[in-house]
Amino acid sequence: MQDLRDDARFGQGLRNPRARQRAICIAAAPREPDFSELRELLRTAGVAVVGELWQRRERPDPDRYLGRGKLAELAELAAAVDANVIACDDELLPRQERNIEAELKLPVVDRTAIILDIFARHARSAEGKLQVELAQLEYNLARMRGLWTHLERLGGGIGTRGPGESQIETDRRLARDRIAEIRRKLAHTRRVRQTMRAQRERAALPSVALAGYTNAGKSTLMNALTGAGVSVRSRLFHTLDPTTRAFRIEGRTYLLTDTVGFIRKLPHQLVEAFAATLEETAQADLILHVQDASVAEDELGAMLEAVDRTLREIHADQRPRLLVFNKVDRLDAAERRALQRRWPRAVQVSAATGEGLELLRRRIDAELTKDLRAVDLFVPYTEGARLAELYEVAGRVQQQHTAEGVLVHARLPERLLPRYERFRCDRRAGLAPRRAVGFAV
Repeated sequence: MQDLRDDARFGQGLRNPRARQRAICIAAAPREPDFSELRELLRTAGVAVVGELWQRRERPDPDRYLGRGKLAELAELAAAVDANVIACDDELLPRQERNIEAELKLPVVDRTAIILDIFARHARSAEGKLQVELAQLEYNLARMRGLWTHLERLGGGIGTRGPGESQIETDRRLARDRIAEIRRKLAHTRRVRQTMRAQRERAALPSVALAGYTNAGKSTLMNALTGAGVSVRSRLFHTLDPTTRAFRIEGRTYLLTDTVGFIRKLPHQLVEAFAATLEETAQADLILHVQDASVAEDELGAMLEAVDRTLREIHADQRPRLLVFNKVDRLDAAERRALQRRWPRAVQVSAATGEGLELLRRRIDAELTKDLRAVDLFVPYTEGARLAELYEVAGRVQQQHTAEGVLVHARLPERLLPRYERFRCDRRAGLAPRRAVGFAV
């Protein structure tokens, strides 16, 4: 991962044109850590894991992360297994990183650097690439070191004499300038996204967002519900750029959005950088929290908590939410019953086989229609556009055609009632269609 260490400091991301790299996973924790997620992150980044080492500590050493004796043991292990990179399961302080590298004479990457590299590989849209670059620059700004220890001064010649500027100062200034430029571009993108969201809100289509742990099968579920054809791969953070598609339930149209998955210890830089994208989740009328049902029980709780924590961080924890266990085709009958007893309100589905999808559609429809209000409307034929919109947002309606217009009985969201107020009538009061016309227009 030497290429990651060199390139990522300048916001370019991991690129490894050489032979596959071999990493030792390390951690300092009060109890034995689970390295499975770090191994999967490294696999996604194209790095082989050849060893693991951890030290029982209440907190990492502030200067070297591991104690001196453990570092010596790590050096012996690295030589024995021919490792060429050290991967830490936590985010390292810059001085910890430098001291480990100086001691071992090997490049060191932490969990955040690995995740940033994966994001850099998977970003496709211009916005996604900007978000990743912003996160990389902010992460690496504190880690920039001068390329010359004597801090050679720049300049020379007319107009440039004087104290000048050290190389490290130049690097940091250029990085800050680039950060400011990216923030301006993302602010513009955010305004565009808000405009698009406002247009969808005017269309009054309820929105559903897919949220969940990375690799839980959200994109596969989106394809199953909408036929979107979103790219699907069994790897972490395959989906970064948000995708929105429409689908219909009981005649009503809904918008479904898929975006980046969450993970334990998700770097704060990424939450900050992807704030505009994650707003799609925070603004949704309903969040489908998708969880891989096939993971081990001890992992399940940690994954659910990681998603809850991230939703709180983006202020989406108060939105209506429906827990969906995906990949239940990998469970036997007893495991399914245990899952149902523990989370009785959750929906069990298999996006791959289609099992449970019809029940999920009914639950989505029930969640989004439980607060609808029944109204009677009389819409003249001259208001054809409004009538078509009504069919779109209300789904199935009762209607009666008259000479002047259509008498409609529908169920509408509370926020849309003012839009149709001028068409309101009261059939229960015995109003005939002709009298209703005079009332509505």
